[in-house]
Amino acid sequence: MGRAFEYRKATKFARWDRMAKEFSKAGRQITIAVKQGGPDPDTNHTLRRAIQNAKSVQMPKDRILAAIKKASDKDTSGFQELVYEGMAPHGVAVVIETATDNPTRTVANVRASFNKKGGTLGTNGMHDFLFDRKGVFYIELDKIEDPEEIELELIDHGLEELKKDTENDVEYYMLYSAYTDFGNLQSALEKLGLEVNKAELQRIPKITKELTEEQIDDVLALIDRFEQDDDVQSVFHNLA
Repeated sequence: MGRAFEYRKATKFARWDRMAKEFSKAGRQITIAVKQGGPDPDTNHTLRRAIQNAKSVQMPKDRILAAIKKASDKDTSGFQELVYEGMAPHGVAVVIETATDNPTRTVANVRASFNKKGGTLGTNGMHDFLFDRKGVFYIELDKIEDPEEIELELIDHGLEELKKDTENDVEYYMLYSAYTDFGNLQSALEKLGLEVNKAELQRIPKITKELTEEQIDDVLALIDRFEQDDDVQSVFHNLA
């Protein structure tokens, strides 16, 4: 059938694999949200955020509802959110956020990834001074007519910064809050009727590390390995 067919097939399988991983991570976010606050998104802010994020990766509605039902029906007390910290090659700080029902498996996988890609697993809290924890809300440009007015409206609800940025070739207004103001800003956005495409807690580096292209490849190889792990939810680093 030719090389073009093989390329299209490989591209399609890669896309399906990426989508499956995104759905798996979204499902775990929903499970943890239900565990923390129950299955009703009207009273559970964390679940509303998890549903938003599931929709942002095109997770079908029936799968979202099935994930909520499954989390409600089964014992999710063994599910934990765990954070691991360490050093990637060339002195780059890495923080890995995970969601797991088997911490022994997860830490073994994280340690193996560090070891195989030239990094080292460290101790919790070692990078606290390097990262600011921020809430980030993504809103499509056409949903906000007057960003200055919205900025003034939300500043008393924890908004620290509003700016344009691009992710996956889509332009958004990115609204930033302190970690502790995440819930306040989420509630304010809902009251204003602003449709949030995605909301997440990020670790934003205060100091970044400049490397050569070859060194950057070494670091990205480790980050990619972490992101292939189903237990890993997010990976943060201070690579420039």
